Amino acid sequence: MTKTVLITGANGGIGNALCSSFKNAGYYVIGTDRSKSAKCECDHYISADLYNLANDVTQLNNFKTDVFSTTKTVNILINNAAVQILSSLSTLKLEDFKKTLDVNLTAALLLTQGFEEILTKCHGSVINIGSIHAGLTKPAFISYATSKAALRGLTKSLAVDLGGRIRVNCIEPAAIETDMLVDGFKDTPEKLNELTACHPTGKLGQPFEIAKAAVFLTNSDNEFMTGTILEINGGIAGRLHDPF
Repeated sequence: MTKTVLITGANGGIGNALCSSFKNAGYYVIGTDRSKSAKCECDHYISADLYNLANDVTQLNNFKTDVFSTTKTVNILINNAAVQILSSLSTLKLEDFKKTLDVNLTAALLLTQGFEEILTKCHGSVINIGSIHAGLTKPAFISYATSKAALRGLTKSLAVDLGGRIRVNCIEPAAIETDMLVDGFKDTPEKLNELTACHPTGKLGQPFEIAKAAVFLTNSDNEFMTGTILEINGGIAGRLHDPF
């Protein structure tokens, strides 16, 4: 029987790679985002705003109904969608902080909770896409870093709470060469080169590397892997950056 994977944030660079990699691995892929991208390689697409799902139980239930209208089961849930609103403490807006937590953290919790029964039946797996910002961050990333640190904690807590019924793991990438990241440096390409050089590998990560890791984590041979935080960061998490 074909397995089903549900992937949030399907339009982004990592989301596209996840959809493509799981499709190539033989999964039936359900992708969801606020609007569909032409690049999204999924078998079925559901338009949904995770901020709304996190704040409206009716929309959350309707989303579950939409999922089960196209499949009888969900074997894998990948919480990939995220927002990144930059602001330092003096200018931080509470609504932006709350929105970041709702999309990056609360939605992951509610979707895992919402699909717990079906994931238990098939001894399924949840993968949260975190960030290096969970442990190492920089100025103006208060909201984003807080949400990703909490997502790391949620991953470990869920793994303990769910025991052997559902495996829950997290992938924490550093800089990944997505269109969004590159576009952010379009006016300062030298800064992108500096960012690249910061990584001991001398290159940025690629979306397919994150996707391949996700496929690996869902392999039934990896039954002992739960509560795992898989860091994919080109070695930058172990490097000091000082003037000497």
